[in-house]
Amino acid sequence: MDWQAFALTLKLATVTTAILLAISIPLAALLVVGRARWLAALEALAALLLVLLGPRTAIGRGIIVLLGHPLAFSFSGLVVGSVIYSLPFAVQPLIAGFAAVDQALVDAARLLGAGPVRLALSLLVPLARRSLLAAAVLSFLHTVGEFGVVLMLGGDIPGATRTLSIVLYNQVENFDYAAANRTAAILLCLSVVALAAIYTGGRSRGGRHA
Repeated sequence: MDWQAFALTLKLATVTTAILLAISIPLAALLVVGRARWLAALEALAALLLVLLGPRTAIGRGIIVLLGHPLAFSFSGLVVGSVIYSLPFAVQPLIAGFAAVDQALVDAARLLGAGPVRLALSLLVPLARRSLLAAAVLSFLHTVGEFGVVLMLGGDIPGATRTLSIVLYNQVENFDYAAANRTAAILLCLSVVALAAIYTGGRSRGGRHA
């Protein structure tokens, strides 16, 4: 078991999830409350940004000048790529949860003078806790299982960019199926625990409302 890759995977997933929630909550609120309809364009831009982060592009070279190192083949690059690539997995559950909030409550909050920020934090987020949990879990699991973005932006650098998905790929490529099965089992256990958190949170909420 590559515990270094395991720790790096958890670190990447945790950091990415935290950043995604900070971005996705106001974005989802804007899309629902503000009735914006440009999510598809946002997703297309996110995919384009993954390509533009490369060190051979103008944006990539500008990042190198600004930060002193390229984002590609670094942990910072993995975080940026993971945030961009997993953004829809965080935004979509929040959009569904916010949209399910009674519009009469939203209108009443507006009449009482609640601005967009207060409306989101005081009304939408508390009433869509399960969607918030789903967004966090989906973002975390999607990051844990990422392969293409990790390989494209990070490569396979031990202690820096080698995650469990890369380890699994290497094990299969080397015909070490016993080790690959153990790595896959760990990824599966992480998924089961995270999904159980969603269902447990949903039942707990249902019990409180009952």
